[in-house]
Amino acid sequence: MTTVTTRTIEYAADGLTMFGHLALPAGVDRRPVVLVGPEGVGLSDVERRRADALAELGYVALAFDLHGGRYMGDPEEMLARCMPLLADPDRMRGIGHAALDVLRAEPRTDPDRIAAVGYGTGGAIALELGRDGVDLRAIATVNGLTTGRPSETARIHCPVWAGVGSEDPIMPPAQRDAFIAEMQAAGVDWRLVVYGGALHAFHHPPVDHIVLPGVGYHPQHAQRAWRDVVDLLVECLPVAD
Repeated sequence: MTTVTTRTIEYAADGLTMFGHLALPAGVDRRPVVLVGPEGVGLSDVERRRADALAELGYVALAFDLHGGRYMGDPEEMLARCMPLLADPDRMRGIGHAALDVLRAEPRTDPDRIAAVGYGTGGAIALELGRDGVDLRAIATVNGLTTGRPSETARIHCPVWAGVGSEDPIMPPAQRDAFIAEMQAAGVDWRLVVYGGALHAFHHPPVDHIVLPGVGYHPQHAQRAWRDVVDLLVECLPVAD
């Protein structure tokens, strides 16, 4: 285990002041970078811990903010902000690019070796960065099998890994099929893992507030999905290039 240094990074995006969580591995050398996007409720300790875990593996990691430092535990409030955001690829890309700018300004960052990992809304933003032609080594999206502008999907030039629960009503089979069709038509190197019996946000530990119907934690699949994400990074973004 390496010594990890963390700090909060303040930056502007989507008309808000955002507060990202930056995690740095031990040393002074440049390292490959992972952008970590949260579920629609916003940045929480779950994503902060994932960024820290990635730094322990040797990556520079930034868990980015969605809502100007707010965590939206009220489902109605969260949907009121996230649904228009998910319908606006340019806004999603703006949030993603602002976070990438923070990473690129970090002296420990290797700007030529970046991956994006996102959950739910954060996963949709990771995909939009790929569709916008950002030079990424890998994209991973959990619960975020969103489709975009089909004419732009061919701009994704890295492997895409996606994970979803078989019982997820927010990302049902029709949405999975649309995602697969888009990736396939664009010639993207894609993979989809369907975790049997899992609901939406199956990776996220239980919370102490009301959640949307169809949301639920599955501890075994949460661990498996994390291992799958790490395996993708080992394959496409090794710490020692």
